[in-house]
Amino acid sequence: MDFKQIQELIKMVNKSNIGELTIEQKDFRVTIKQKEEHITQVMSATPVHAAPVQVAAPQPTAASQPASYAEKPKAADTAASNLVTIKSPMIGTFYRKSAPDKPNLADVGTDINPGQVVCIIEAMKLFNEIESEVKGKIVKVLVEDASPVEYDQPLFLVEPA
Repeated sequence: MDFKQIQELIKMVNKSNIGELTIEQKDFRVTIKQKEEHITQVMSATPVHAAPVQVAAPQPTAASQPASYAEKPKAADTAASNLVTIKSPMIGTFYRKSAPDKPNLADVGTDINPGQVVCIIEAMKLFNEIESEVKGKIVKVLVEDASPVEYDQPLFLVEPA
């Protein structure tokens, strides 16, 4: 096998989905491996304002409640209405760190700004940086690290600044 034939094999392997190719002849052996690249793609998650939660008060019956019965709004419901949800722009695997030995990109209490990377979503061996489009503070992380996520799945709750 000459050098030109080896170059042609390399080109063919690069254009295909073949991960590794080994050719053996009498006193000759060549192995061609595709290098595994981790390509980072930057995507932006569109924040969605959480809709106010409407709680329907149970209708009292004459026997069970006095006529002056009224439901008071709960503090949790009014607090949740001003939060912004950062949702997944794609299907993939959610990661809180840019690498296993690095700190989390965003934790509860982290102040974030528009354009700041808050997580990574791996899809088809591409590592996509998900950026915030809102300024505020992370109040809740809704997904476990290394978990699969769906398109439009809520990832973080943010209190806007």
